[in-house]
Amino acid sequence: MTVFPFVLDFGVIQITGYGLMMMVGFLVGSWLIALELRRRGWREEYASDITLAAVIGGIVGAKLWYVVLTGDPNALLSRGGLVWYGGFVGGSLAVWLNGLRLKVPTTITAHLVAPALAAAYALGRIGCFLVNDDYGRPTTLPWGMKFPQGMPPSTVANLREQFGVALPADMDPTTVLAVHPTQLYEAGLMLAAFAVLWALRDRAKGLGWLFGLYLVFGGAERFIIEVLRAKDDRFFGPFTLAQVVSVLLVTIGFVVMSRRAGAGKVDPGPYLTKVDA
Repeated sequence: MTVFPFVLDFGVIQITGYGLMMMVGFLVGSWLIALELRRRGWREEYASDITLAAVIGGIVGAKLWYVVLTGDPNALLSRGGLVWYGGFVGGSLAVWLNGLRLKVPTTITAHLVAPALAAAYALGRIGCFLVNDDYGRPTTLPWGMKFPQGMPPSTVANLREQFGVALPADMDPTTVLAVHPTQLYEAGLMLAAFAVLWALRDRAKGLGWLFGLYLVFGGAERFIIEVLRAKDDRFFGPFTLAQVVSVLLVTIGFVVMSRRAGAGKVDPGPYLTKVDA
């Protein structure tokens, strides 16, 4: 199957599939958080507070992480150059600081965002697919996909030179190869993770425990997918930088789950419980 980028062109304005799905991801995440706040009888406006902080912190963090990886400060002003782990760190920091400002316990915030993060990530990966980015290594499987206008195109030359994929020397460098649609693999896995997290939100062993489980799911999923990804950042032997970070996230996730298991009730504080006149 051959896939081309999804772009809505309105003359002076272009809307890419990634930009569209990133917006949808934030909106869906905010809606899910608001549903949980409503179910618990807490102030629903906190969902908007979390989302705004996540948008600002996430974009800044994703950009800075990319600049550190590439050494290209000009990427700060480009449309591309967004790294998920940088966005996760920047967004998490911004959401945490905003929670402190409003005097909302961190464990409550962590509980609220866990399912939303999984759903938003899945939608974001669909956005990557729509712009033909972050695809995998060559495959002969029937669902392999060719990206002739990808970022970059999945040609023999790009796979060999940019991602270090070993290919026969006699292959035409301009040939477009079918590759693993790892963006869709990730979307499917994280939608499954969301379903589990959403089902457990009222059965979690303690506030904050659910966030630990999200870290385990997210880190494990990314570690596995990296095996199939076309990557050029295998700085740790056969392991990519993302895999090293994934191991760290899974470890932190298990620690959080262990410490929050059986935790008692947490006072939500005046901001969440205040009823507007």
